[in-house]
Amino acid sequence: MPLSPRELEALRHRCTLHVSGHAPEIPGAELARIAEWCRTHGWHADRYGDGELIESFEAKIAALLGKPAAAFMVSGTMAQLIALRMWCERAGHFCVAMHPTAHLELHEERAYARLHRLDSILLGPRDRPTLARDLAACHERPAALLIELPAREIGGRLPEWDELEALAALARERGVKLHLDGARLWEAHAFYAPQTLADICALFDSVYVSFYKGIGALAGAMLLGPQDFIAESRIWRRRQGGTLVQLHPFVASAAMRIDAQLAKMPAYRARGLALGQALAAIEGLVIDPQPPQVNLFHLHLPARATAVAEARDRLAALEGVWLAQRIAEAQIPGWSTIELYVGDNLLALDDATVVPLYARLLAQARAAA
Repeated sequence: MPLSPRELEALRHRCTLHVSGHAPEIPGAELARIAEWCRTHGWHADRYGDGELIESFEAKIAALLGKPAAAFMVSGTMAQLIALRMWCERAGHFCVAMHPTAHLELHEERAYARLHRLDSILLGPRDRPTLARDLAACHERPAALLIELPAREIGGRLPEWDELEALAALARERGVKLHLDGARLWEAHAFYAPQTLADICALFDSVYVSFYKGIGALAGAMLLGPQDFIAESRIWRRRQGGTLVQLHPFVASAAMRIDAQLAKMPAYRARGLALGQALAAIEGLVIDPQPPQVNLFHLHLPARATAVAEARDRLAALEGVWLAQRIAEAQIPGWSTIELYVGDNLLALDDATVVPLYARLLAQARAAA
């Protein structure tokens, strides 16, 4: 019988070896670090987003990404809906374009349509990033085009730099505002080196970045763009209930760790490339893409997702290893997909430890099937 979500979470917390992502937190540890960091640096709580800590952090991220202004948001969902709504209002028509696997389409209950009455165009095929030729083939003119770098649902894929430049140029020519879903922009940067974060963001009219994924903060995001655009976004943040009486715990959690985490991104990617090559030696396992483009990629297994989940849970219970958080049915019938994010956990684990674990996972899933 499948475990309930609460039982599954308890099993995960009992494991002593976690492969994907960053180390699980001891309850309350992050809050204690935030309190100590604020005391050490003399930061006081903001009030409804007004305070020295939040303003200095917004200025820092704006400078890093080369944008005139930035506003802290409690979530990426809120930030991106605000950006698209504003671009549509300025264009005078309410149609946006996005990749078929965009987070807004798959994971937000179509909030763009239900809350903001936006129409959508799903641009290009599912299995590759959106390119200039997809926009060229579009017979409608959307107010904005959302581009996710990297595209999570297709294994962290990215367009090549010249392809991204061509897309940005065509969007400008057609009067389409380009918005960056940069939930994992920090991870994409290593792929585009020597281009800087500011170079990447210069191709976009507005940018969203996340602080709880690769950075590992409690929560929070940033929306960046022109001064007047960000000033208006603060009004929309208040309309949508995002201007909490105190935002500083989320801001401090991001601000106190961002420099150290950004410094690790090249090492994460290098470890991902090496691990992708090592895992490819397991017969039947497919690494997608191969080689990985960022420190996030997919493992495709010739077994149903239910069989893989049962094998994962069995290994977790017997050996104390947690091998997959996100297991889904693959596009190929009878296959499943695991998302692997290379973070602090894998920096501390060598291939001799990791590869046999996934070989056993696949063997047990196949045996169950």
